[in-house]
Amino acid sequence: MMKINKVNARYNDNPNPRIGLITLASDFRIEKDFNNVIYGKDIDLFCNRIKCYNPLTNETLKKMADDITDVTKEILPDQKLDCVAYGCTSGSIAAGYDSIFEKVNKAKPNTKVSTPITAAIKGMKKLGIKNLSIFTPYTSEINDSVADFFNKENFKINDMNYFDIASDLDIGKVDSKHLFSVLKKIDLSKSDALFVSCTALPVLSLINDLEKELNKPVISSNQALIWDCLELINSNYNIEGFGRLFNN
Repeated sequence: MMKINKVNARYNDNPNPRIGLITLASDFRIEKDFNNVIYGKDIDLFCNRIKCYNPLTNETLKKMADDITDVTKEILPDQKLDCVAYGCTSGSIAAGYDSIFEKVNKAKPNTKVSTPITAAIKGMKKLGIKNLSIFTPYTSEINDSVADFFNKENFKINDMNYFDIASDLDIGKVDSKHLFSVLKKIDLSKSDALFVSCTALPVLSLINDLEKELNKPVISSNQALIWDCLELINSNYNIEGFGRLFNN
């Protein structure tokens, strides 16, 4: 006869800080970038995906944000998160970052929240950046919104460079070598830094080499978002290889 034994379980209250990441359903990139930066560190990352409506317009980006509360609830339901990151730059501008913070906190009360655009602003202020060159993969409609946002935040935009891609899926397929060749040719003589917008672009791994080529800081959406999340959970230390923002 088989012997059956019941034993008592012992539970571990995981002390690691937890980051919740809301990423677009069509995004190939952002989870890789987070994991590359936090690899080997006692930080836990939990992701959920939000429906993305293509082509990307201000209206479809606003529509996407309607699902933020429900998507956030499904990241470790009923469990505490230390920080939630909303992984869409243009979507943060279109929906308004205050609205995004509110929608996240409706699902996870008293949780710290970051978006690529609020994180970029924090990073730029930390580095003393006032004059910008901007690169985006977006259409002119989205670019106008990006420019308006930075103008309202009292930054001077010297030039806007862009690919004119309307699909988030296509943005994620941009060749990184081609992207590097495009970005290194941007004239930063009148700018303090280059901002590369969009969480789907494969730019994080290029930043160190770009900064050497351009001799100016380069800030990208994912770089800034990851940096800010680590700041918010007091874990931003001993990180190298991802640009001057982390070195300061």
